[in-house]
Amino acid sequence: MIGAESSVAALRQAYQLLFPFRGCHKRRGRQGYAQRYSLSRIFFRFYLVLLGSFALIACLAHLFVANIIQDVDNRYAQHFMRGTFALIEAELYRHDRKDWPQVIEALGKDFAYRLRLVEHARLPDEARAQIDQGKIVVSSAHDEMYHALSGGGMALALGPFTPVHGPELALGMPLRLHTRLSIWVVFGLVFALALFIWLRPIFRDLEALRQTALALGEGRLEARTPSARNWIFAPLSDSLNSMADRIQHLIATQKELTNAMSHELRTPIARLRFAGEMACATRSEEERRHLGKMMKTDLDELEHLIDASLTYARLERNTLELHPKTVGLAQWLTEETKRLRPLLSGKTLRLDLRELAPEQRVSLDTQHMARALGNLVRNAVRYARQRIVISASIKNRVVSIHVDDDGIGIPEEKRKTIFAAFSRLDRACDRATDGYGLGLAITRRILILHHGHACASASHLGGARLSLEWPVEESQGTSLVP
Repeated sequence: MIGAESSVAALRQAYQLLFPFRGCHKRRGRQGYAQRYSLSRIFFRFYLVLLGSFALIACLAHLFVANIIQDVDNRYAQHFMRGTFALIEAELYRHDRKDWPQVIEALGKDFAYRLRLVEHARLPDEARAQIDQGKIVVSSAHDEMYHALSGGGMALALGPFTPVHGPELALGMPLRLHTRLSIWVVFGLVFALALFIWLRPIFRDLEALRQTALALGEGRLEARTPSARNWIFAPLSDSLNSMADRIQHLIATQKELTNAMSHELRTPIARLRFAGEMACATRSEEERRHLGKMMKTDLDELEHLIDASLTYARLERNTLELHPKTVGLAQWLTEETKRLRPLLSGKTLRLDLRELAPEQRVSLDTQHMARALGNLVRNAVRYARQRIVISASIKNRVVSIHVDDDGIGIPEEKRKTIFAAFSRLDRACDRATDGYGLGLAITRRILILHHGHACASASHLGGARLSLEWPVEESQGTSLVP
């Protein structure tokens, strides 16, 4: 549960960074106040931030570009309007100076912008310095253009070019401004629709992740996140589900281990209590020594059971680290067979290496793999009538070690369950032979750490065959294949 709570806390922190709780409302329930997100608020805030940022960037870019190309635009306007000024001035020079106001008024009716005569003294400061040089002056501030007329200190002014009155106005504003606002409104609506379509599945994925994390934090370990609609959250969804599977498996294993341990501890504890009471009641020294031996046996049994349970628990949590070594498989099996002979209890053990070349080498954790092999041999000694055979082979880049016996065998329907913790074929037989049902479970976990598996099948000796199989590492090359 500690791992689940830390994962839930991490998910909540990440979600709060993405969407602060200020964008949601509270709902009162059995568990107190629970945060519930509102898609409309989140969407509205996200939309305003994005649209405002885009508008700000667009305005800044427009100002930057306008400042850069202003001189280019002015030169283009001067070149473009030179002919217009020449034609208007030619028409003015055909009349007396006193008639120029009437001529300008008559010509202005044919233009979309204003024509007027301006004295030099009334010209803008920016135009007054250049007007006497005979140039066409562009005034960006006043949206006008000026050109000096010869004699009399007068200048011809055209503009402003942006409509400020008349039919060019739409809804009480210049047409250009109205057009820009219309474009921005259409753009905002289209952007809002696209953003909503994109944000909705993301919100659903985030909400599903949040609900799953909350469920796991409340202890509902069966909760899982549905498949993410958005590929961005697919890895996070898969990781959360994998974490939930792992937590559920670990807790189930701990419960199973606790229940089984409590059951297994009852018998030796009851015997210890009985022997202690008997030792207090008897006055015979010989009887006390006998009871002391019984109590020592029970204590050894408890110690062995606790050691096996702790080993299995560490293997289930994957807290044991492997230290693989590359060894000669035939030599290693020979040494391990010699070490296991004292466990035979009068039964025969033979090592068959006919399918294994002497020079073949494999990578394995010698300590843990020796324990796995020892558990198979102990199981064979427990059920064999007389003969036990250890054999090995490497085929299709898979290492196989088999332990056969001539015992009662294993029913086919139980061959997949005997490697589970505290699983037994015959409880009475296991009790008589000091079995707890953890040896084969430990073996299975050791093989899983080696990326392999343990399995059971029928033996050619008439009993059971228990096998250890794991893949050959790529770094060992093809020399391992016979």
